[in-house]
Amino acid sequence: WICIPCQPHEYLLDELTCMDCGLGYWPTLELTGCYELPQEYIRWRDGWALGPVCLSCLGLLSTLYVFGVFVQNNNTPIVKASGRELCYILLSGVLLCYAMTFIFIAKPSTSVCTLRRLGLGTSFAICYSALLTKTNRIARIFNGARDGVQRPRFISPASQVGICLVLISCQLIVVVIWLLIEPPGTRKDTAPDKRYVVTLKCNSGDGSMLMSLSYNVLLVLLCTLYAFKT
Repeated sequence: WICIPCQPHEYLLDELTCMDCGLGYWPTLELTGCYELPQEYIRWRDGWALGPVCLSCLGLLSTLYVFGVFVQNNNTPIVKASGRELCYILLSGVLLCYAMTFIFIAKPSTSVCTLRRLGLGTSFAICYSALLTKTNRIARIFNGARDGVQRPRFISPASQVGICLVLISCQLIVVVIWLLIEPPGTRKDTAPDKRYVVTLKCNSGDGSMLMSLSYNVLLVLLCTLYAFKT
């Protein structure tokens, strides 16, 4: 008989048997047992995190500045004509988009994974819903003026905000259904060729993430359609 060395991820069960430590574990130096590998995830001091954080901070400050300009000139004719209520909703969505950067860089946990699912699609939905409501209103006003009909319905600020909130609530319903079907949590991911590296991730799959963003794609297509109409 000959001696056969154990694989790097195996330990000695006895003198004749090598045993796999399992995913997420690695043998000790003496090969007498296994220990749990440290979990890898993006940390705030990493270069991959510092770049997006700096850009997000710049975006947040710029958006807050624009928000302040709108508030300062809240009752001026230009701000009123631009649809200030929808502009505030749009700016809130932009702020949430920038803030989501910090959620995606934070260490994965059940609460963080829940916020990721809730915030990613919702932040985009807030922006696109406000844009869709604005473009739809403009298109209906132009069509009414061209056809010589009476003033279109539901173009008042309160009606526009209500329509926008209904559009946003559709995305929230999609997210709630997703959370019920696939409860949020974390998982340990290892590559077959790098079993010594354990990455901590949220348990949501790429397919379900894309499905949650499909409603936003619909909003974008409708925004584009009304933009061409006007």
